[in-house]
Amino acid sequence: MKNNSQPGPVIALSGVNLSLGHGAARVHILKDIDLHIGSGETIGLVGPSGSGKSTLLMVMAGLERADRGSVTIAGEDLSALDEDALARFRGRHIGIVFQSFHLIPTMTAMENVAVPLELSGIADAHARARDELAAVGLSERLNHYPAELSGGEQQRVALARALVPNPKILVADEPTGNLDEDTGKQVIDLLFAGHEKRGTTLVLVTHDSALAARCARVVRLRSGRIDGMSRP
Repeated sequence: MKNNSQPGPVIALSGVNLSLGHGAARVHILKDIDLHIGSGETIGLVGPSGSGKSTLLMVMAGLERADRGSVTIAGEDLSALDEDALARFRGRHIGIVFQSFHLIPTMTAMENVAVPLELSGIADAHARARDELAAVGLSERLNHYPAELSGGEQQRVALARALVPNPKILVADEPTGNLDEDTGKQVIDLLFAGHEKRGTTLVLVTHDSALAARCARVVRLRSGRIDGMSRP
């Protein structure tokens, strides 16, 4: 239940506009986005292809910078951070799961998961990576390379890598897009289990209405604007 002692939103976007491209090819992607997301909330971002869902997610994750408006994440104004500071902030506070895994092919599963911890100078990176891979059912695959893993296993490695720093925010962009239905369901169950165990704020871009309905709130985008919100 909401009360006055609760902190403000962990994600606060106000008047956010973003255009991509140059010259005549420049396209206005996000238009006057106002969105506040509370700590521990689960949000499903839905809308037609090209509506701006993935771009909005990238703005929340600090991977795209808004042209206008304010983007405050975990109390930090992202516009005030240079690229290095932004990368450090992202490493501490934001876990990201993409549709296409983005694993490093020359590293084992355990090495892939340990990377964000090692970049932050954490001493027990491999021990924590091992525990995180066990939590997603990959204890037997620690020393396998991405090419030796199925798509579902690769996405579980990517999820473990996103969760291992214990981020405040987890964002996922069509995380089941390259997986069959059964494998996708396993990954989504693990995603929600990770959220519930840690109280992480989860923002999920999906075309799947049943998956969006698992979230506490569904935000609909159309033509770069928020077209409505609902609670399933």
